[in-house]
Amino acid sequence: MPSSQMSFPPPAFSSPLPAPVFAPLSRAAVVTTLRAAGCVFAEDEAELLLSTARTADELAAMVERRTLGLPLEHVVGWAEFYGRRITVDPGVFVPRRRTEFLVGQAVGLGRRTAARTGRPPVVVDLCCGSGAVGTVLAAALDRVELYAADIEPAAVRCARRNLTPAGGEVHEGDLFDALPARLRGRIDILVANVPYVPSEEVGLLPPEAREHEPLVALDGGADGLDVLRRVTAAAPQWLAPEGHLLVETSERQAPRAVEAFTRNGLLPRVADSDELYATIVIGTRGPAEGAG
Repeated sequence: MPSSQMSFPPPAFSSPLPAPVFAPLSRAAVVTTLRAAGCVFAEDEAELLLSTARTADELAAMVERRTLGLPLEHVVGWAEFYGRRITVDPGVFVPRRRTEFLVGQAVGLGRRTAARTGRPPVVVDLCCGSGAVGTVLAAALDRVELYAADIEPAAVRCARRNLTPAGGEVHEGDLFDALPARLRGRIDILVANVPYVPSEEVGLLPPEAREHEPLVALDGGADGLDVLRRVTAAAPQWLAPEGHLLVETSERQAPRAVEAFTRNGLLPRVADSDELYATIVIGTRGPAEGAG
């Protein structure tokens, strides 16, 4: 908006006029703008933007980016996940709250593994995205040997920012091809947050996801289980004896996912959470020959 016109020109000896100063957006203005853009939780989002922005200009830029449809997490630069703030860069898959159920199951298995073996568990966060799952596991398990991998370069850069402080290694590549060969047969906890949306349903996802997150992190193929099948086929060669593979899927896909686990020699079980609307399949490799 232009500044008001002056009636007379300033004296020749006066200093240049300062740049016009605009009042910062009020909470009510932010809420109104977000609501008009279709943000369902406009009040909550407004509070978050107001508390995150350091200047009035930054707040205005954040509000504009949000109204253009960018995910809130990309706008503020982080997502809350399992009680922690996870850095999330633009173009990187945003961790979903339902995945907290998978993390909780992995934490319990990791603790039991540590008690059984007397050593830090070897944990791999496959299809890691921002590295949210690995970050939480490193904190919850205290002592852990942590690795992560993703095929997306932007995700790898973001995951390194989250996981390096925890001592984790992040590798770029396609599934197990990205991992160091020395991990073969040593992984105690393998979490794979694989894409599982059927290809024909990707277009039904909210615009925030389908327009601003990588397709490779969403599209699971014709029935949504292509990547899951690839992971379960190779996992037995990478898991330690009595190691566990945890994969998120949907309730309707779970029976076929279980078939894939069983076909590849993993003992499967399904766990679900009504509260988080989450379903995971956990597959366990058998004990070493002669053990027990």
